[in-house]
Amino acid sequence: MAQTRLSQLTSHLHAENMKSQTKATNYAITEQPLGTPRQIRIICIGAGASGINLIRTLRLHLTNYELVVYEKNSSVGGTWYENRYPGCKCDIPSHNYQFSWRPNQTWKSFFSPANEIEEYLCRVCEEENLEGPIRTKHQVIHAEWHEEDGQWWVKIKNLVTREVFDDRAHFLLDAHGILNSWKWPDIPGLHDFKGELVHSADWPKDFDYSNKTVAVIGNGSSGIQIVPAIEPEVKQLVHFIRSPTWIAPPRIQTLQMSDASDILSQIELDENNEDFTTAQKEKFVKDHAFYKKFVKAVEKQVNGNFPIMIKDGKEAQFTKEPLRMYMEEALGNDERLCKALIPTFPVGCRRLTPGTGYLEALRKPGVRVVTQAIKRIVPEGVETVEGELIKLDSIVCATGFDVSFTPQFPIIGRDGNLQDIWQAERPRAYMSCAVPGIPNYFVFLGPSAPIGHGSVFTITEHVAKYLTRIIRKCQYEGIKSISPNAAAVEEFYEHIDTFMPRTAWAGRCRSWFKNGQENGPVIALHPGSRIHFFHMLEQFRGEDWDYVYENKHGCRENRFAYLGNGFSTKELDPAYDSTWYLNEPDAF
Repeated sequence: MAQTRLSQLTSHLHAENMKSQTKATNYAITEQPLGTPRQIRIICIGAGASGINLIRTLRLHLTNYELVVYEKNSSVGGTWYENRYPGCKCDIPSHNYQFSWRPNQTWKSFFSPANEIEEYLCRVCEEENLEGPIRTKHQVIHAEWHEEDGQWWVKIKNLVTREVFDDRAHFLLDAHGILNSWKWPDIPGLHDFKGELVHSADWPKDFDYSNKTVAVIGNGSSGIQIVPAIEPEVKQLVHFIRSPTWIAPPRIQTLQMSDASDILSQIELDENNEDFTTAQKEKFVKDHAFYKKFVKAVEKQVNGNFPIMIKDGKEAQFTKEPLRMYMEEALGNDERLCKALIPTFPVGCRRLTPGTGYLEALRKPGVRVVTQAIKRIVPEGVETVEGELIKLDSIVCATGFDVSFTPQFPIIGRDGNLQDIWQAERPRAYMSCAVPGIPNYFVFLGPSAPIGHGSVFTITEHVAKYLTRIIRKCQYEGIKSISPNAAAVEEFYEHIDTFMPRTAWAGRCRSWFKNGQENGPVIALHPGSRIHFFHMLEQFRGEDWDYVYENKHGCRENRFAYLGNGFSTKELDPAYDSTWYLNEPDAF
């Protein structure tokens, strides 16, 4: 009955509209009720944590849409599918490194290894029926915005058949991640080496390093995990480090001394203080109140780390000396090692990494720490700037990723190719997720995201909700395209650049937060705490955006065309309570 009534009303109103339309305005009423979403198509790039969560968020909050997720790997998981080197694990507590909507009470370890996180992501996809939109072994290689039809024209390569085909979408969501494109170090002669050359992010399954002389180049997070993991099995380990770095005690120890100590004292771990006991996992499953209390207590502590990053704050001052003492003790007060490893720059300038067993491994008889710069790599091994030739069987490059934020393929918007724009100037994004002149393009964990602030899982949930609200607005309000205006982004970065000098991140150190530069601007991080970022995304600031409205049937654009034929879907849908406003008069 409701549809028949609507059809009759629409037909009548359309006739009246044609009478009232004048050549002077060239504007016509849209014959649909207020609240009608237009059909849209969305392409997402990447099926890591961000892409997986996006599928669910769109399913819950959008209607009348199509979604496809292109993933270059043969399975979901992103970082946790690709990184499988020995010792690879997350340094965020397991029960806080998960989707808030899909808790896993049976994590094996307090800090999960990569394979367990990958298994979790695969299981979530399967059990939550999120696999449908995902196309694995498909790589996006080109995307171009077409203004006339308000769509992205995208080229995709099938990595099995090598076929390249076209797809189109109204919105392009980039969830390929920041730690995605690994790179070899820029060392002369690197590929002249005749032994085994391995990158930590492309670890061969059959790489046998036992009883060999192995070099590990780099002391970032990956190197810090690899060294103690392979040290017991190699013949000799040669560790090349370029910069000192702050190493934190095992995080469970610091948590046990925090405000979370009360709940942690009730948690049962094995004799190694790493894995949960069977009884503990059973308690997590059965006692929901206790489990939630545990997760929230640890989450609160993780969120509370930001004050340490304020370089002149009391928390930073109180942290530095205990860390120095911890490192000295772990290094056996070895003068050479302490000088090489313990920084003078602020705590947090480089990513603060818990290094369980790392410092202790550097003192083992079969480990040599080399601080001399590498001049070049030759077929037999490494030649230092002082002329020493260090012969090696294998070289492991734990040298990280391309963190320039420059896309790996052309993304061409109104103002040109984003690759060229971000290569020529500093990468900048509105609230980390949108770019001026690139309509209907949104990125997860873009420039100035809180990727050094805690669990990425919860962060990506907030970003997905924020972006979904924007897409809904476009769907329901007749917005053909949307992009942040340049003035808003300029002022956003004026705030960032004024704020960052008060943080440790801006200190004098070589950091991937600054794209590997010692004194460059902080590109990667949000100017505030994790909670600050979540709070910022609660409201959509419509005044910061440029809009292009739909132009149907050749009529003039009108921002209020979405008001339609005078009726609301809330009164025409028999399943909707059309007097909802009487239910909660004080709702805001």
